[in-house]
Amino acid sequence: MEASLMADLQRFLQDRCLSVLNLPQKGRSLFTTRDIRPGEVILSQNPYICVPNNTSSESRCDGCFKTNNLKKCSGCQVVWYCGSSCQKSEWKLHRHECKALTRLEKEKRKFVTPTIRLMVKLFIKRNLQNEKVLLITTTDNYSLVEALVSHMSEIDEQQMLLYAQMANLVNLILQFPSVDLREIAENFSKFSCNAHSICDSELRPQGIGLFPLVSIINHSCSPNAVLVFEEQMAVVRAMGNISKDSEITISYIETAGSTLTRQKSLKEQYLFHCQCARCNNVGKPHDIEESAILEGYRCSNEKCTGFLLRDPEEKGFVCQKCLLLRSKEEVKKLASDLKTVSEKAPASPSAESISCLFCFPDTCIYI
Repeated sequence: MEASLMADLQRFLQDRCLSVLNLPQKGRSLFTTRDIRPGEVILSQNPYICVPNNTSSESRCDGCFKTNNLKKCSGCQVVWYCGSSCQKSEWKLHRHECKALTRLEKEKRKFVTPTIRLMVKLFIKRNLQNEKVLLITTTDNYSLVEALVSHMSEIDEQQMLLYAQMANLVNLILQFPSVDLREIAENFSKFSCNAHSICDSELRPQGIGLFPLVSIINHSCSPNAVLVFEEQMAVVRAMGNISKDSEITISYIETAGSTLTRQKSLKEQYLFHCQCARCNNVGKPHDIEESAILEGYRCSNEKCTGFLLRDPEEKGFVCQKCLLLRSKEEVKKLASDLKTVSEKAPASPSAESISCLFCFPDTCIYI
């Protein structure tokens, strides 16, 4: 990020008693310069870009994400609106997207997924801001997107090929001479690590958004803050008392999992090894006991009171007391039997409110 823009960002954050520091192995990190009380709003941001999660079975308004009284854009036949108000609010951006989408054959438009649209809108907005058609502000500019980490060097060949194919489709839609395929592919990698699902008040996913300022906040398996959404605005609230000079953290994944499960999820989706206080206790008595409570199966030895935990070498599941190993196939069958019993049991009326979803389209996080 340019020095002047970084200085503007620091001033913006200072006004909110926040600061950004670069930490070894963690990079940019958000800190508070005052004491924060439980429930307080720490930071909020509107999306730099966002799109609804439209599917073949359900469509949403591009402006407000509502599903009622929708009419399809007569030009591109891809985007939906609930009325003239939302259509007008989105028109500066969509008029260019609409023109780009209509260049595609109708059959090819069905391959324009929410993630593809997010990328198309990203480059259109960048161009419009460069041309001064859209306003650039401290918290709403492409430089914040450029500063996001992509982890391109850690992506395997298969994933890179997928990003290249998606980049080709975006390039076909945009036809911008100034955009190269590598830049598009790198931004797809940034989406994978930094995009958020925009959820309603019941935490049901409605769309995808990019919130570059919120993405500065690092992960912890014992976070002191939580990310929620008020319509399309991302809001970070304190979960408890946070002392002055503390780092603000949120959880990127489900926290109700064993350390090995959490580490595996973070490595696969976000490409880093978590070193939070909770993860640093791996293998210690408290961590073993917690993991057994969260996801352990009873040892098959009737005389043993231990629980089975995931084997670090991925051979199967091992008892934390007698060290008896059970294969993955055995545990999968046990899990399948439990699922069958669970499905036959009466449904709890509050099940949906307990098992809520917060996800990027290809990866789901249960809170």
